[in-house]
Amino acid sequence: MNHVTKRGILDMTFAMVMSGTIGWFVLQSGQSPYNVVFFRCLIGAPVLALLCFHLRAFSSSGLDARRILIAAGGGVALVMNWLLLFSAYPLASISVTTIVYNFQPFMLVGLGALFLGERVGAAKLGWMGLAFAGMLAMTVSGTSLSGHAGQGYLTGILLALAAAFCYAVAAFVTRRLRSTSPYVIALVQVLTGIVILAPLADFNALPSSPQSWAMVATIGVVHTGVMYAFLYSAIQKLPVVLTGTLSFLYPVVAILVDILAYGHVLTPGQALGGAAILLAAVGTTLNLTPRHLLPGTRKA
Repeated sequence: MNHVTKRGILDMTFAMVMSGTIGWFVLQSGQSPYNVVFFRCLIGAPVLALLCFHLRAFSSSGLDARRILIAAGGGVALVMNWLLLFSAYPLASISVTTIVYNFQPFMLVGLGALFLGERVGAAKLGWMGLAFAGMLAMTVSGTSLSGHAGQGYLTGILLALAAAFCYAVAAFVTRRLRSTSPYVIALVQVLTGIVILAPLADFNALPSSPQSWAMVATIGVVHTGVMYAFLYSAIQKLPVVLTGTLSFLYPVVAILVDILAYGHVLTPGQALGGAAILLAAVGTTLNLTPRHLLPGTRKA
């Protein structure tokens, strides 16, 4: 393994660990999803701007009015994704929300088939079937909760699914900007978020303690600016298969954080359903067929 690949693996690992901890920071901030996302964009924007300047991304961005509009459209979907995801955390737990959020690959496949005429093979249909079975298992496991707790759990799952769809839309839109620097795209997206959320943020309920401000600032600086830097650096260094494989560190870290911070342990039904969803997501992301998962079937 060469030095570039090793560095890419480290970068991707750091990015996924940061992603997996964001739920804890959101909940600990004590802020509404609108405020968290607004400050994420407001604080993250100058960090991303400095990153673009340092990497000279502006000079080679190839931005024009059309590309800015496309990036802004993706920004609307990305902001909605964050709002829905952060709203789901307190309802369905960080673990369940993150696992359900990994429905993104199937939604992206659906968008590609619907709008680009991309073929969906039998293997992907099989993975989608497995994922839906896992989703059903996770949903049914919530019926053991009664009253508002059960309703909140199901609402959290629906919010996580909606967040996954919005992220898939944002990724689908970003596909049309392949020649544009991803750092510049991210900057346009968070600037779009500032414009959208400024009228919706509750400035009468700002963080009231240094700890709360620290949580919000960390989300803006670390989980936005720094995380993007590590993520895109890894994408530039690693093959797609390795990038896709390492991306599943994100739900693993989120589950561990949920257990350690809040004592939320998945029930057997949730664990089984979650494992099915993540296995199907791995298969879809890496374009695997079932025979790839069987020992002795790979070529030497």
